Amino acid sequence: MHFSALTLLQAASSVEPHAYAISASKVFLFFFIMLGPLKLIGPYFMQTRGLAPAQARAMAWKVFALSVVAILVAAYLGAALLRNWQIAPPVMQLAAGLVFLLVALQIVLSQYDVAPPHPAEQPPEPQLMRLVFPVAVTPYGVATVIVLMALSADLERSFSVLGLALAVMTLNLLAMLFARFVMRGFGPLVLQILGAVLGILQVALAMQFIVMALGQMGLRVSV
Repeated sequence: MHFSALTLLQAASSVEPHAYAISASKVFLFFFIMLGPLKLIGPYFMQTRGLAPAQARAMAWKVFALSVVAILVAAYLGAALLRNWQIAPPVMQLAAGLVFLLVALQIVLSQYDVAPPHPAEQPPEPQLMRLVFPVAVTPYGVATVIVLMALSADLERSFSVLGLALAVMTLNLLAMLFARFVMRGFGPLVLQILGAVLGILQVALAMQFIVMALGQMGLRVSV
């Protein structure tokens, strides 16, 4: 079955805004899992625990600003390239699902690592760009933003997708600003439990992305 990105995008443009297969609530859930604070707060705290509070806050704002710029650039540039190169959105979605699945499996399997923790060392030098990409702005999260933007049939939908992505970036900022408070007491244990639950959800969500992409390609999968 032959298809092109242009054909799919033209078909998407004929759909009414309320008929989108992925609702705004699901888009937010996808972004929260793929780009949200649960995976950022730990690496940010580890990298900034040796900084003064004012320096840590400044680092949080820098990560936030660069993340917003990266999301906006990726959304518009990626969607444009997707159309110009005639890459079908289902193919991009399938690629995102595969990357997401590999990362999710790595997260789940890492929980079975029983190696003893390393002794306390000098806090590492914070790496701004490393916190931005791929920690805050994940490759599969960017791919999801690009696909949803490419399939937006109107400006209202495009602004909704971007608004939800930026809302998650704002949650990331709040998580970084309050990271030292969250990581006190039972905070790390709670995050570890949430991480375990999130890891399983990521595997299921990645599989759902793959099944949806295959369905859009005409390969029906019974679930």
